[in-house]
Amino acid sequence: MKTWTSGLAAIAIGVSAGMACADELSVATFVPPQHHTNVNVFEWFGDELAGRTDGELAVRIYPGGQLGAGPVQQYKRAVEGVADVVLGVAGYTPELFPKVMLTVPPGKAANSLELSDAFIENWDLFADEFDEVVFLGIGFPAGTSLAATKDLSTLDSWKGAKIVPYTAQMAPMIEALGAVPVQMPVTDVYTALSTGTIDGAIAAHNNMLPPWNWQEVTTHYIDNIPPQFQTVYFIMNKDRYQALPEDQRAAIDALKGKPFTDVASASFHNADQQALEKMKASGDLPFAFITVSDAERARMDAAVAEGMEQIFDEYEARGISNARQIYSDLHGAVDD
Repeated sequence: MKTWTSGLAAIAIGVSAGMACADELSVATFVPPQHHTNVNVFEWFGDELAGRTDGELAVRIYPGGQLGAGPVQQYKRAVEGVADVVLGVAGYTPELFPKVMLTVPPGKAANSLELSDAFIENWDLFADEFDEVVFLGIGFPAGTSLAATKDLSTLDSWKGAKIVPYTAQMAPMIEALGAVPVQMPVTDVYTALSTGTIDGAIAAHNNMLPPWNWQEVTTHYIDNIPPQFQTVYFIMNKDRYQALPEDQRAAIDALKGKPFTDVASASFHNADQQALEKMKASGDLPFAFITVSDAERARMDAAVAEGMEQIFDEYEARGISNARQIYSDLHGAVDD
C-alpha cells in the first residue's frame, strides 16, 4: 500500500496495512512524485523488498529534491549517507564515470531496452566505477528527438543553432553536426526554450509531456535524429547495506543488477512509447512534428561518426586507451 506522510510528503512504499515496518530505506530523487521512476521503479522495489522480508524492510521516497536540491550531488549523497538510495545521472558528474559515459553517444542501440541489456552483459567493464556504492540498476532514456523553437530537420539547419546535448561529453557530437553546444540541467531546459536562450534540446519523447511539459515552449519537434542516451543510475550507500540483517541484504541482492535494470529500462522505454503514441494520436499538437528524412539522417550519422573520433581522441589524451574497445564491445552486444 502506498501512503503519503505530512510535512515532507514522502512516499512510503511497501508498508502493509496495519503492519509497523521495522526499517525503511530512504530514497533521494530530484524528480517530482508523479515521475515514472517513482511510480514504477521504486514502487516495484519497495513492494518486492516488503514481500521478501515479511514487511521488515520498506522504501520511503523523498521526491523533488527534499533530501538535497538538484541532481548534481546525488552520487555524493549516496556515498555520504544523506540518503540510503539515490537516483542519479552520470552525465552531471562525468569525471566519476568516464567508462560509463561511453553509453551516451549514438551507436547500435536504438532504445533503453537494447542498451541496458548490452550494459549488463558487459558489466565487468564498468563495475569498478561503482566501487564506493552498491549498484542497484541503471536505465537509459533515449534522446531520439529534438525539442526546438525552429525547424532543425536538416543537417544544414543545425549550423550555428544553440543545442543542449544530453551531457557535456556530447559537445563534440553537437559541434560535428554544426551546432553550438549549451550545457544546462534538464530542469532548466523549459525556461531556456521559453526565453530563447537555446534553439533546441535533445529530448526523449516523455520530455514533451508532464512533468516536463516542453510542449508548452516548443514550436518544432524533430524526430529520428541520431540518438543520445542519458545514463540514470540507482545506487545504495554501502555502509547502510552492510548494516542490514543478512536476510534483508539477500533480498536486495536478489533484485539488484539485471532485475532492477530490466524494470528501470522498461519504465523509461514505456514512458517514451506512451508519450509518442499520445502525441501522434493528438489531432491538435501545439508544435510541428517533423520526422528527419532518411537522406538527412544519413548525413547526420556521418557527422556523428566524425564526432566519435574526437571523443575517442579525448579519452586517449586522458589515459583511457581502451575507450574505443569498450564502445565496440557495448554496441556489439546489441541484438541485430
